[in-house]
Amino acid sequence: MHGLGNDFAVFDARKQTLMLTPAVARALADRRRGIGCDQIIVIGDGANGCTATMRIVNADGSEVETCGNAARCVARLLLEETGKDTVTLFTLGGKLSCRAAEDGLIAVDMGAPVLDWQTIPLAEAVDTDRFTFDLAGTPIEASAVSLGNPHCVLFVDDAETADVAGLGSQIETHPLFPKRTNVEFVAVTGKDALRMRVWERGAGITLACGSGACASFVAARRRGLVGDACDMTLDGGALRLSTTEAGHVLMTGPAALVYSGEIDLTEFSA
Repeated sequence: MHGLGNDFAVFDARKQTLMLTPAVARALADRRRGIGCDQIIVIGDGANGCTATMRIVNADGSEVETCGNAARCVARLLLEETGKDTVTLFTLGGKLSCRAAEDGLIAVDMGAPVLDWQTIPLAEAVDTDRFTFDLAGTPIEASAVSLGNPHCVLFVDDAETADVAGLGSQIETHPLFPKRTNVEFVAVTGKDALRMRVWERGAGITLACGSGACASFVAARRRGLVGDACDMTLDGGALRLSTTEAGHVLMTGPAALVYSGEIDLTEFSA
């Protein structure tokens, strides 16, 4: 499945045991010798009152807390399976409430953004709205937000020419971010319109990052660059982002099923 080109190998582990080690995850994510994907997604039985659990493992084998694009994909499967209007997903980053929206889109309540530097987390106290840190002798101005996972948002004049690979890979592992970080490069392109490119923690450059889009929206809104809703254009397409009365971030976008099949993980692992 994919959400705006951010692609996933989705496994349903509700009726069978799935032994997913980091090595197996890396092999599955290999685009030449495996299925090929940005992340491995595992659907598990419901927990904490949720319809199902969602586990997210990056292409490098590391496990992460949440994923907005994957949430839309899993929600689509569960909405079609149950026939319900809403489903809830339990992730390491918290509970996600998902519903069917107009034109076949899926809306996900990503929860309230975390802005406290210790909780995001950062290694030292900063004003997460706007702070500067040193990167190999170059000062970098950024914002920091967590939507269940950490994000470092850089506002740039032109997202198209931003050094996503060079800066993103360095910032991901900067000591300021003890759990590593996703890195977003964001430009204002119009009234309540943003353009974002992303370096994802553990996956590199991807065509879209749902939680990153939400974090970028929050950071832009804090600086007065957008209002209570905006259109976010990513490499893979567009998302609609808005705030709820509860102060949560609502993300609306597509979820596509590419194909379904079976794999013998015992044979594959060997």
